Amino acid sequence: MRVGIIATGRIAGIAADTISKMEGAECIAVASRTMDKAALFAREHGIPRAYGSYASLLDDADIDLVYVATPHSHHYDVTMEAISKGKPCLVEKAFMANYRQSREVLDLARQQRVFVAEAMWTRYQPAVGIIRDMTERIGTIRLMTANIGYNMAWRKPRLLRPELCGGALLDVGVYGLNFVRMFCDAQVQQIGGQCIQADTGMDISEVITMSLDGGVLATIQASASATCSNRGVITGTEGFVVVDNINNPQFISLYAPDRTLVEERQVPTQITGYEYEFLACQEALEAGMTESPLMPHSETLTIMQMMDRLRHQWGVAYPMD
Repeated sequence: MRVGIIATGRIAGIAADTISKMEGAECIAVASRTMDKAALFAREHGIPRAYGSYASLLDDADIDLVYVATPHSHHYDVTMEAISKGKPCLVEKAFMANYRQSREVLDLARQQRVFVAEAMWTRYQPAVGIIRDMTERIGTIRLMTANIGYNMAWRKPRLLRPELCGGALLDVGVYGLNFVRMFCDAQVQQIGGQCIQADTGMDISEVITMSLDGGVLATIQASASATCSNRGVITGTEGFVVVDNINNPQFISLYAPDRTLVEERQVPTQITGYEYEFLACQEALEAGMTESPLMPHSETLTIMQMMDRLRHQWGVAYPMD
C-alpha cells in the first residue's frame, strides 16, 4: 500500500516513521503548502517524492491512500478534493470541524464509492479486544470514567485559535468520548458538562457527563492545560477494569468486587500504535470496502454530533460552524 501524507507536522512525522517500519506499506510522497517544508520532511523521513501543494499529491496516480494530517480546520477542503479525485483517505481525528462537514464528506464518499476512515488510532488497536473481553467478566456496566490531558496549550498556539478549531475537546476530549462509545454503545440519553475557556473563547479544560440507556453514567475530564493520568475505568456489578492510558493502552487490569487484582494483560509490542490504523485501511481497500468496521462512519458521525452539542452548550464556536 503506497501512502501519501498531507501536511508535515509532528503527527505526520510519527506516521511516516511508523510506515517505514511496516511490511506491505510504504510512504512514497508528502505534500505541504510550501515546497521547502515538503522537501525537508521528505529528506528527514526518507520519502522519495515531495510536493509543494496538496493538489499535486492528490494528482499522483501511484498513491493508494492519502493520510490527511492537517489541523482539524483544514480537513474538509482537502478530503473533499481527494474524494472527488477518487483517492481513499485516512483522516486524522477529530474527523472534521463539525457534524455538517462530516456528513457532507461521508455523503460524497458514499456517492463516489471512495474509502474514507477517521484516524482514531485507539479504535484499531488490539487493546480494544482485550478490554472488551475483560468487561464481559464484570457483570453489568454501571459507571465509566476517563480523563486525558496534557499541559500543551502554551506550546501549541493553534489550540487557542478558533479559526484552527482549537480547544481541548477536538484534540483530546474526543478520546474520552470514543472510550465510552467503544465499550458501551448504548443510546445516549443526555450529554452535558462544563468547561473553562481561554481568552480566545476556546475550551481549555472540561468535564463531560453522559447518561446512557441501561442505567450507565459516564464522566470524562479533558484538558489542554493540565497533565492528567489518562486512565479509564469501566465499573460493573461484579468488578471493574482499569485501562492505564486511554490514548494508547499498554496495560489493562481486571479487579474483583473486593478490589483485588484478578488479571493484568499487556498489549502486543507495537511500532508506535499507529500501524494498526494503516493495516485496517489496507485490509478494507483490499476487500473493496468504503469504510472500516473498526471505525465505522456511523460512529464518526455520532461523536461529531456529541461534540457539536457540547460546544453549543458552552458557547465555543468556529468560523466554519
